[in-house]
Amino acid sequence: MFRHNALRYAVLVVLLAAALFQAFTAEYFGLEILTEILILAILVLALDIVAGFGGMVSLCHGALMGVGAYAYALLSAKAGIAPPLAMAGAVALTGVTAWAIGAICSRSHGIYFIMATLAFGQMAYSYVFEALVFGGDDGLGGIARLDLGLFGIDLNDSRSFALFCLAALGAVYGAAVLILRSGLGRSLSGVMHNEQRMRALGLTVWRVKADVFGLSGMIAGLAGALAAQHIMYISPGLLSWTVSGEALVVVILGGLGTLVGPLVGAAAFVVLKHELSGLTSYWHLVVGVILIAVVMSRANGIFGWIEARWGDRIERRVADATRKPEPEEATSDA
Repeated sequence: MFRHNALRYAVLVVLLAAALFQAFTAEYFGLEILTEILILAILVLALDIVAGFGGMVSLCHGALMGVGAYAYALLSAKAGIAPPLAMAGAVALTGVTAWAIGAICSRSHGIYFIMATLAFGQMAYSYVFEALVFGGDDGLGGIARLDLGLFGIDLNDSRSFALFCLAALGAVYGAAVLILRSGLGRSLSGVMHNEQRMRALGLTVWRVKADVFGLSGMIAGLAGALAAQHIMYISPGLLSWTVSGEALVVVILGGLGTLVGPLVGAAAFVVLKHELSGLTSYWHLVVGVILIAVVMSRANGIFGWIEARWGDRIERRVADATRKPEPEEATSDA
């Protein structure tokens, strides 16, 4: 079962403090980078739930994010539905789509599962690219952000929108923890470690995989709806397999199966991308070298490396600090 330790809590606090500091001190460009990090973090949390805790390495989460983005755009801009309802509808539709994909792919494993999800993602990309209702290769524009004027919040302001995305990320992280600590999450862990035994115990394995994949898809759909509002424009490139590939790179870079690690990976990936792209157009090469170094080090990403070296030490220090001192034995003079 997923649990936090002192190091994970400490990293979460540092990440939250850094995000809040950036949100209240940065100018427009810095706020745009922060928002990009937060939306990517939501997507990779969705991927980490299925890949890190269920062994289902997916290459269609970029497409699921695109489904959420296009669903929100069509419901709000084309159908004229109020943005809050359009956002809820987009999340629900993406969840249903992901559940169906999870149910179909549930009997495949390893490379076959990866290729099956890749095929679903590519089918979605090809359909959106050709369909006129989705704008074809021109994409869709004129996408409105949520109207929170009733609460005195203007999401058209970059700072307010960044804080809104931060709040959404916090809610998603809490939901992910609840999922992994629930009976469904424990069943998922059992399926990953020994699927045959769980099936022998009477568990409906395909249903567990489909349910978790559906919940993960809802989170990816939320990331897509936020991405559509962020840029106020979407194109078929959002459904490309390269988006799913980048999400998987971020999860591995941060730390697979930790929840905290993907947040670290999202921040590191976006910062590296923007810093290195200003120096060279081959920034993917540098990120690739870093990823190879992380994998060859046999550490579970950046956070896994940190946890392996300082986690036990911090746990011992916390235990020593919280241990009650034993009372001194009373002595009496003879």
